[in-house]
Amino acid sequence: MVTDERKAEILKGLHDGVVEFEEEEVEKWSKAAIDEGMDAYEAIMDGLAAGMETVGDLYESQEYFVPEVLMCSDALYLGLDILKPHMKTEEGSKAKGQVVIGTVEGDVHDIGKNLVKMMFDVANFEVHDLGRDVKLENFVQEQMKTDSEIVALSALMTTSMLAMPKVIGMIRERNPNVKIMVGGAPLSADSAEKYGADGYADNAANAVKEAIQMISSLRDL
Repeated sequence: MVTDERKAEILKGLHDGVVEFEEEEVEKWSKAAIDEGMDAYEAIMDGLAAGMETVGDLYESQEYFVPEVLMCSDALYLGLDILKPHMKTEEGSKAKGQVVIGTVEGDVHDIGKNLVKMMFDVANFEVHDLGRDVKLENFVQEQMKTDSEIVALSALMTTSMLAMPKVIGMIRERNPNVKIMVGGAPLSADSAEKYGADGYADNAANAVKEAIQMISSLRDL
């Protein structure tokens, strides 16, 4: 049984390995987590994913730029490859749900969206990533094609944020039961509510928590 002190050391090693894009460190601490009987999901969320959250903050504050973020992502995925096969899932490897995700038309910022996508991957969702600068009707079409329970819309600019009520209306018209989540720097819980979204996430980890709650509420219907 891994002690709390050792667990904290492993989580810090995973976190720092991602932030410093040290793939060898990530590999070392990921293997330590498995060998010492640590819960793989905890190692992923509180180690690797927490590191990627820090990377997101460094990017926002312009201490890191795209090349650093990409190297951090490589380190994260290396750790995921080691840890994910050891995750205990309640229903075997069945996905928790399906998510359509993208950055809305007129906006080419996708770092935040990619962080959220990674979190969905980690949490065993099936993700349909439309990328950035996505035409509004494409969200509607992809949701209908995949029958996804959740559509996640991202915007980093105030101008592109203003397209959100329109696309939310378009999606609801076709399928009123879909849960819609929004996120991005200019948004708040109040603006999300005003736009008619079901959920708002101020960071990538909260996006996954929101999504799991949304899926649960849909299954209760």
